[in-house]
Amino acid sequence: MAKETGIPITTLSVDDSAGTVRVIRNDIVSFNFSTPRPEQDVTGLDKSAKERLQLLADFSITINGIFNDAVAPSSHTTFKTVPSTSVARTVSLDISGQTLANEVFFSDYALTRAPTGELTFTAPGALSDGTVPTWS
Repeated sequence: MAKETGIPITTLSVDDSAGTVRVIRNDIVSFNFSTPRPEQDVTGLDKSAKERLQLLADFSITINGIFNDAVAPSSHTTFKTVPSTSVARTVSLDISGQTLANEVFFSDYALTRAPTGELTFTAPGALSDGTVPTWS
């Protein structure tokens, strides 16, 4: 595998509230995700260096995009039920043939109208089902 750019991302799809996969990457201008593993410091008084245990795996994502309320698939039709439903959605990322898919709860669908007129959205989500995030 060689060094690569993020142009283009082959897949960024999110299920809508009915569980239908929506490929909305055309509406997305940026995203960030992380797969952190916190650590617990378990250093005893008898040690001269840190001793740690690795704790539970996690996944979070924030999707940023341009408001689009066209007929599905669009970002608005995908995220508009976030404030009124609490369903887990599958988020799939495919970067250079490497896929990361997770079940995620989205906690917000925030729209921003900038002073210059742009109408954008942000949708943050976090792991929902206890499955360790794994690239395939």
